[in-house]
Amino acid sequence: MVATNRQIICVVDDEVSIHKTVTRLLKGLDVHIISFVSAKECLKYLSRHQCHLLIVRLKMTEMDGMELLKQAKDMAPWLSVMMVTGFGDVPLAVQALKLGACDFIEKPLERNVFLASVKRLLEKSKNMDEPIGQTLTKTEMHILPLILSGQSSQGIADQLFRSVRTIELHRQHIMRKMGVKNVVELVQCIHDMSLNTMDH
Repeated sequence: MVATNRQIICVVDDEVSIHKTVTRLLKGLDVHIISFVSAKECLKYLSRHQCHLLIVRLKMTEMDGMELLKQAKDMAPWLSVMMVTGFGDVPLAVQALKLGACDFIEKPLERNVFLASVKRLLEKSKNMDEPIGQTLTKTEMHILPLILSGQSSQGIADQLFRSVRTIELHRQHIMRKMGVKNVVELVQCIHDMSLNTMDH
């Protein structure tokens, strides 16, 4: 895991162009940039480590940015995601925002617009309560969407072939890490953290 007090930005592109551009544009910001050429490598990292902003290229060969967005948000619903594309496609932008992207930026990246968005999203991450920054375990990240869908501990236990007591313990850990007391607060917390630019 990266030992740093700086905020972490993960950049995913199967070509090196975005990595170089983002690094150059963000020069001067006190952030740590981690680059991935594979969406699967990024998801592996996200399952174990913290990330304050995920910058993803829409068009990739192995796994496109939309699929990565869906899997990343399932894993960490509070994660801020910026989608980058070279295609001015409004329907795709709307779809990305509905899936939880916080911004949709077109290439070539315009420095002022890009920096303003990055700073806003990093500020949003910085304002999260400390417990939220504690990474959920792989099991907790699997259980979280089931809780959000309204399933009972008994229902989740039956689905995952676990005891109800085990599910209740995971539920308690999730609530503590997210800094909430009940499911209603949990849903509201996830909703607040998933607000995208369509709300501004």
